Amino acid sequence: MQRVDVVLDQRLREAIALVIQEQTRSVLPRLREEIESVVRHAVYEAVADELANENSPEPGR
Repeated sequence: MQRVDVVLDQRLREAIALVIQEQTRSVLPRLREEIESVVRHAVYEAVADELANENSPEPGR
């Protein structure tokens, strides 16, 4: 019975690892798109803030 447990455990681990690898591969393109979008948006906002700060008059002038 212990032998069955060991073999079953090993096969289940391999099957689960395979499913996880397949799912990861299918999710990666969408994840990359989302990361790219978030980074682009953050850079856009940072540049817009910098440009706004450069173009606004300083107080007291």
